[in-house]
Amino acid sequence: MGWDTLLNKVERESFLKSFTLFFISLSLLISAIYYEDYTKSIQKLDSTIFNEMKICSFDLKCSKYKIDFVLTKRRELYKLYKEKNDLATYFPIPNATKNSIELSYTRIKYEQDIKEIQDKSLLSFFGIMLVVLLLSILFSLYTLYPLKNALRLTEEFVKDILHDFNTPLSTLRLNASMLEKEFGESTKITRIKKSVQTILNLQTNLKAYLDKSVLQKEELELGELLDERVTFMQMNYESISFENRVRGVKIFTNRDAFTRIVDNLLSNGAKYNKKDGSVELFMKKDMKTLCIKDSGKGIKNPLKVFDRFYKEQERGIGIGLHIVKKLCSELGIEIRVESQVDVGSTFFLKL
Repeated sequence: MGWDTLLNKVERESFLKSFTLFFISLSLLISAIYYEDYTKSIQKLDSTIFNEMKICSFDLKCSKYKIDFVLTKRRELYKLYKEKNDLATYFPIPNATKNSIELSYTRIKYEQDIKEIQDKSLLSFFGIMLVVLLLSILFSLYTLYPLKNALRLTEEFVKDILHDFNTPLSTLRLNASMLEKEFGESTKITRIKKSVQTILNLQTNLKAYLDKSVLQKEELELGELLDERVTFMQMNYESISFENRVRGVKIFTNRDAFTRIVDNLLSNGAKYNKKDGSVELFMKKDMKTLCIKDSGKGIKNPLKVFDRFYKEQERGIGIGLHIVKKLCSELGIEIRVESQVDVGSTFFLKL
């Protein structure tokens, strides 16, 4: 069972955000503590060197430091100087005014001491960070559990509701057909049938959104499939002109999922079109990109159009194009849109 199977997109986002927040917060805190500790360790090293030099200045019995007698310079006594090549401290000679004792420690050995401190500090730091990493993962999984459980319950609830839709919708369709046979075609009955079909489309979209099964692919004749969907849409949107110019193109995809993608784009192109508007389907010159162009109202914010619950019209609930984007991702189809208000929109599907 893979990562994608265990966690869906919302859960992964929640996990990553909580993990990142917890891990970075602790990392910054621990880094600050270790930096402070490292600084104090360097100060302690300097203090140790100075104190050893001070003791050595009394009896000069030390092999660790180089001893020299120099003319008293304009240097402060009892102070550790970090020169380029060594560290030096100057001490007074009893009953002498012109000379002083210089005790020095080579820079190479000093750097080795610092390197040893760094190695110990880094080893300890990475050990602690490994513990923090494991704690962050456990903490994030723990905080994720209520969300995961709530999403599971919500998903089961929606599936139950969708299943319960079948009986009343079937009754509505059956009674609408009986009324049409008894009284003939009428605007009211047509509206009822279209409303039922809209609910069925929404039900299909929601099922597709909740379905997590692996999509089986097959080779399809694109032009024939689009002819079939255009004919279906033309029956529901008689005032809109549909034109399919796709011919001789075969694709390898899942038929049901791709049909839902096309149906969503065609119905949107028809619903949000102008009076006596048009919807065209054609391939780009590369013969790999399907274009669905409408003469509709256009989209104000094309970059947001695939976001869940985003909508610019009163109609709908704003999940149709989000589902289209989700299905395209599962089928490996790149989708983008170009739109201009009051001119129309064009959706590009790179197959």
